[in-house]
Amino acid sequence: MTAPLALLLVAVTAIVAVALLSLRPWDTQDPAAQGGEPTTQGDQTPSGTPDATPSPTPTATDAVFTIGAVGDVLPHDTPIRTALDDAGGEGYDFRPMLEATRPYSEGVDLMLCNFEVPLSMPGETPSGYPSFGAPSELVGNLADLGYEGCSTGTNHTLDRGADNAMHTLDVFDAEGLGHAGSARSEAEADAPQLYALERGGQTITVAQIGGSYGTNGIPVPAEAPWVINTFSPDVMNPGSYDPSEIIAQATAAREAGADVVVATLHWGVEYQLAPNYEQTAMAQALAESGQIDLVVGTHPHVPQPYALLDGGPDGSGMWVAWSLGNFISNQDSACCISQTATGLFMTATITKPADGPARVTGMTWTPMTVDRVGQQRVYPLMDLVNGERPSILALSEGTLQQRLSEVEAIMAGSTGAELPRLDSPSEPTGDRPELVPRTG
Repeated sequence: MTAPLALLLVAVTAIVAVALLSLRPWDTQDPAAQGGEPTTQGDQTPSGTPDATPSPTPTATDAVFTIGAVGDVLPHDTPIRTALDDAGGEGYDFRPMLEATRPYSEGVDLMLCNFEVPLSMPGETPSGYPSFGAPSELVGNLADLGYEGCSTGTNHTLDRGADNAMHTLDVFDAEGLGHAGSARSEAEADAPQLYALERGGQTITVAQIGGSYGTNGIPVPAEAPWVINTFSPDVMNPGSYDPSEIIAQATAAREAGADVVVATLHWGVEYQLAPNYEQTAMAQALAESGQIDLVVGTHPHVPQPYALLDGGPDGSGMWVAWSLGNFISNQDSACCISQTATGLFMTATITKPADGPARVTGMTWTPMTVDRVGQQRVYPLMDLVNGERPSILALSEGTLQQRLSEVEAIMAGSTGAELPRLDSPSEPTGDRPELVPRTG
C-alpha cells in the first residue's frame, strides 16, 4: 500500500470514530428522534441509567364483597296502574314505589331479584293475574335502582308463551341486566350467568343458575324445550325434586371459572311459612354435591327462614334462604295471609382469601314491607317501626308491629349459624361487577 493511500484510510477511520462517539446510545431506538414521544428501552431511564425503582407488581389481598337479593317481583294489576300514574300516563315508572329500598339495593356489590313474570310484547297491554305481562319499563327501573340481574325461570315464565319469554331476555340484555333460569337457545340454557368483581387485586366470578318446579301446567313447547329450566319430580325419591339438572348447571359453572355459585330456585308451596320436604330433600342433595355456595328460594310469596346445611364446597356448608317472599305485589291480609305483605332483603357476605377459595362467611336479613293502600310503596320495615312516617303512609302502628312480630317468628326458625337482622344498608366495597353475557 502506498503512503498517500494509507494516510487517506487513517483519516477516514478517524472521522467515522468521532461521529460514532458523538451518538447517544439510545438514539437509534428513540421515536422522539423521528418526531415521536420519548420512550425508554429495556431497563433504562431516559438518562441511560438502570431504573432503580421499578413499578411494584400488585399483590392480591383478602377480598370481601356482598350479594343482595329480594324475592318476587310480581306486578299485579294495581302496581301496574300505580306505575302508570307515577309516570304521568306516559309509560310506566315503578321507581317511586321502590325508592325507599334504593339504599339497600345500591348498598351491596351484586344485586339480584326474582323476576316472576314475562314482559308484555310491544303493542300488548300489560296485565297482572292470572296471565301476567309486565311493562318493559320495569326492567330498566330495576337497573336504575342498582340491580345487576334476576332469575327469570318461574311458574309464570310461559304465561304469554315462548315468544314473550324470549322477548323478556332481549329487554334484559338491552338494559344490561343478567338473567338465569330461562333461555332463547339450547346453548344459552347450558350457560350460567356470570358476574366478575375486582376486589383486593383479585377477579372473583359469581355464577347465577336457576329454574322452576313447573309452569302452572302450561306445556313447554317441544320445539323450544330450553325456554325454561324445570326440575322434575325425583323418581328415586318420591315427593322430592330431581336435583340432577341444577347440579349439572353448577358443575358447568365451576368449569366456566365460577368462584361462587348461587342457585335461584322457584320451589315450595304458596303461603307456607316453612320449607316442605321437596325443598329440604333437594337442598340437601345440592349441598352434598359440593358445587353450590348459596341457594336463594322464591315462589311461596311469604318469607321462610334460612339454614346452613352440611356439605357445600369443601364441606364448608351451603346456605339456603328457603323463600324471600314478595317484593313487588298487591298481596296482604286483604287477599291472602298477612305475611305476604312482608318479604326479605337477603345480604350474603363473601370472603375470598388471596390464597384460598371464596366462601359465604355471613348472612343477614332485612324485612321489606308493602303499603298496598298507600300507593303500593315498599319500605324497609324497621324504618317505619323506628318512627319514619312518609306522608302517604297508610299502615297503622298496630299493623307495623304485627308484621314485625310475624317475620321475627319466621326467622327464629333459621338453623345452622347466627343470623342477625340488618337494620341499615351496607356500603359497596368497590366498583360494580362486570356482566358476562351468556352464550346465545
